[in-house]
Amino acid sequence: MSTTATANPVDEYVPTPARRRIPVWLAIVAASIPMFMASLDNLVMTNALPVIHRDLGATVEQLQWFVNAYTLSFATFILLSVALGDRFGRRTVFAIGITVFTLASIAAGFSTDPGQLIAARAIQGIGGAALMPLSLTLLAGSVAPRLRPLAIGIWGGVAGLGVALGPLIGGAVVQGWDWQAIFWINVPVGVISVPLVLFALPNSFGARVRADVVGVILVGLGVLGIVFGIVRGNDAGWRSSQVLGALIGGGVLLVAFLWWETRSQAPLVPLGLFRDRSFSIANVVGFGFSFGMFGSVFILIQFLQVVKGASPLDAAIQTTPWTMAPMIVAPLAGLIAPRVGTRVLITLGLVLQATGLFWLAATMSPTVPYTTMLYPFILAGIGMGLVFSPSSTAVLATMHEQDRAKASGVNSTLREIGVALGVAVLTAVFTGANGQLTPTGYVNAAIPAVLVGASVVAVTALASLALPSGRVAKAVRAEVRA
Repeated sequence: MSTTATANPVDEYVPTPARRRIPVWLAIVAASIPMFMASLDNLVMTNALPVIHRDLGATVEQLQWFVNAYTLSFATFILLSVALGDRFGRRTVFAIGITVFTLASIAAGFSTDPGQLIAARAIQGIGGAALMPLSLTLLAGSVAPRLRPLAIGIWGGVAGLGVALGPLIGGAVVQGWDWQAIFWINVPVGVISVPLVLFALPNSFGARVRADVVGVILVGLGVLGIVFGIVRGNDAGWRSSQVLGALIGGGVLLVAFLWWETRSQAPLVPLGLFRDRSFSIANVVGFGFSFGMFGSVFILIQFLQVVKGASPLDAAIQTTPWTMAPMIVAPLAGLIAPRVGTRVLITLGLVLQATGLFWLAATMSPTVPYTTMLYPFILAGIGMGLVFSPSSTAVLATMHEQDRAKASGVNSTLREIGVALGVAVLTAVFTGANGQLTPTGYVNAAIPAVLVGASVVAVTALASLALPSGRVAKAVRAEVRA
């Protein structure tokens, strides 16, 4: 792809079929804002959960489903969205996803009982499934190879900003207005994003093959069965037919999914992609990182409100050193990654995250001062920023252009499954330890839950050592020279 050389890389232009000169910065904005909206909704509810618990009379199990209904439908439909984007146009499906997400946000804002809210969140996830992978694919195809690490770094910073501002915006809106308003803020973003996307991004296509609907059903029901079994385990009993049936059935469906993918002419997940070591380990990192960190966030933000008595906004401000750090660190990591490779940044980031979580678990108590929590918050935040962009770069490092959408889709799917399982497992540990949403019944059960999250991140750090060293830098330089 040729670009017009200027002093500032982001002032270069994206060639389009109509020969319009679209500045690269505008393409970055168009691809990133909808993805920001989707990443925001991963955590925007966390500070609102205690308020929703009181307002709607929601149980601990329902609080999980407010989060997991979104992440599970998101994970289930990501790869189908990628396949539809390949067939009908990535920009077209991207714009449809924004529209569905916006309409579902309106439905969530009108919800008056837990069932309605869970259903709206599930539809939100379907719309969001088109946003994360297609935004990265559209962006990667809109910039020159030599600008791609910078663009992905900015994209990762925006993703980090969505994660960072989720609790802060949620807390501010809930305290200043009501919890329904956290969904209404998506509406103007969606309204602005659709025409911007249609104007600034070229409509690229992939292989126009039939969508793997059987694969979608198998993987969706399989993951749902496992998460449902984990969520119901403590209440229904781990040996109950309901729980065992869900866990075993989910496992069988996932095995059937893998078998089907080897037989399908147009597989949802081309298993051959996993022969690439950078791609495979980067996906292990994405899953483990999401499992440990987001599961711990679910526990810790409620600790600040339930135990420490913080308001939703105060809790969001107190976690700002953790959640805002990726906004600064992720773009810098994207710039550094081509020079030093992804392995050192990802491993360091995971080590910092694990250290921060172990530190928080070791010091958590009803009387712990905020200053004691501040330092591990900062460590965990820097660690998150070091993982966001380099892991996305590692996923796409050696992918051919026609494989980028599915590669990004697989990575986004595993990340979202990691979020759902992390929230489910850590909450199961919490409730299994007789945890309650009261000042006296929270801490002793929250500590083992956070320890589980920290341990998963630590194991993921060890796995990240298998990433190729310096591979990304060499690949990018070779592509630029070509």
